[in-house]
Amino acid sequence: MASLRPCRYVGLPLPTSSLEGRDERHFCVTRRNHAARSSDLTDIPSLLQQLRHVVEGSLPALQERRFDITWKPDGSPVTAADVYLEDLIRDWLTNALPGLCFIGEESWTPDLVVGDEWVAVLDPIDGTENFCSGLKEWGTSLSIWRGGKHAGSMLLMPELGEGMTSGAIPRVPRSRIVGFSSSFNDAIGQGLAENAEGRIMGCAVYNLFNVIRGAYARFVNPKGAYSWDLLAGVALAEEAGCEVIIDGEDYDGRFLQPGRRYRVDIRHRYDFHPGEGTVRR
Repeated sequence: MASLRPCRYVGLPLPTSSLEGRDERHFCVTRRNHAARSSDLTDIPSLLQQLRHVVEGSLPALQERRFDITWKPDGSPVTAADVYLEDLIRDWLTNALPGLCFIGEESWTPDLVVGDEWVAVLDPIDGTENFCSGLKEWGTSLSIWRGGKHAGSMLLMPELGEGMTSGAIPRVPRSRIVGFSSSFNDAIGQGLAENAEGRIMGCAVYNLFNVIRGAYARFVNPKGAYSWDLLAGVALAEEAGCEVIIDGEDYDGRFLQPGRRYRVDIRHRYDFHPGEGTVRR
């Protein structure tokens, strides 16, 4: 695991982009005002849209590094693409948000002190097992906070051409599907037995993206995942009006600290279907 680099101003130019040509009818109006809009001149949702283009533009470089794999002490894979994309996003964000405290899966260390100003939490390639096996179901998860309040988040699946950011959340009207995390345990087995339309996809970004937009009725991870896996999705789910349960309690919008696991259960608010069954928390 790479050591944490100090925050620095790197002088990278910010790319310019917009939402021209995007059909706004496909995006629901979210229920919350964004902290960045009310408390600071920085437009975080717009910044995230710019960063989306940066990540999508990096696909050729990620493909070159896709099968350059090493193994973490817990037996999970990390590719050169994970490290490359984390470095790229960190440098881009520290240019855009000077003084940023950056928390990345591939560089976080337990001695990092989370600051009181801008904080970014990133999983550059969530679903690395899928990614390094040649599957397209992987994604980038980024959440930006300031003063302990959510400023904006992004879930992006570059190879699938799918993504959402704060203020631009697509919506599907109906689904019966219940998604489960791939870290199997007895609760997941019970949930699959009780739900005729259960899915295990191996990527938290994919699961969170789909429950937030309503392509899943529900997503459950009863074993737990880290903040870089969950925080962007949890914040966007709350923004979209989903029912969000963290560690058996209603989510209150708080920042999820790095370095520990959180169990999550999210239901899309329009899709509470009879006969879903339960998964024990």
